[in-house]
Amino acid sequence: MPNVDLILLVIIYLLTSAVGVVTGSNSLIAVPVMFQFGVPARIAVATNMFALVFMSVGGTIPFLRNRTIDVRRISPLLLITLASSALGAILVGYITDQGLKLIVSVAMIAVSIFILVKRDSGVDPQSSVTGKSLAVTFVLTFILGVYGGLFSGGYVTMLTAVLVAFFGMTFSQSIAATKLINVVSSTIATAVFMWQGLVDYKLGLILGVTMFVGAYVGAYYTTKMSDVWLKRIFLFTVLLLAIKILYDYF
Repeated sequence: MPNVDLILLVIIYLLTSAVGVVTGSNSLIAVPVMFQFGVPARIAVATNMFALVFMSVGGTIPFLRNRTIDVRRISPLLLITLASSALGAILVGYITDQGLKLIVSVAMIAVSIFILVKRDSGVDPQSSVTGKSLAVTFVLTFILGVYGGLFSGGYVTMLTAVLVAFFGMTFSQSIAATKLINVVSSTIATAVFMWQGLVDYKLGLILGVTMFVGAYVGAYYTTKMSDVWLKRIFLFTVLLLAIKILYDYF
């Protein structure tokens, strides 16, 4: 890859990882850019996943330091994600790019509408979660975990919405929790991709370090923002991404 292309790619990854701590969906921007720079599709997906491990770790550290993540509460979700994301990584190549884009677009619009209608979601924590909501959370976490291991574009965004809508979390709690969950998802998926020989390690390390820095900075400032502002940023970005993906699809 020419040096100019590499520099542009690093800048894009730095910006998307910093903002993506709140919004997620980094891969919806980063992976298509890799395509434009001539990186083969499967190599791009696998190398991006490798870099996401660094981003997830960088984004998790500030939340762990502030004790924002309730590890005990999300431990079942971590186990579910470990299995489902491994399955998703194995399935790479069996679902078309257009199909993935449509699924992500519809899901993102649906969760946005839900959060807009349920005005208190993500701002005021719920004292208890019903058994039905808990079951829905587990099922959706598994389904999204498969998708997260398969591609990851929009994965954290949708998982954030699920934890807010069904798991009784505020946006700050959900954003923090999904960072740790994504460490599990991206790590197990990367292990599968490494086993399949799909990772470009040189490019992956460069982008990984870039994403670690971007995510760490983004998470640092996120811990200082209110749930109301996190909700506004999240919804605005999700709707823009959904519109863009639907436009590209049709």
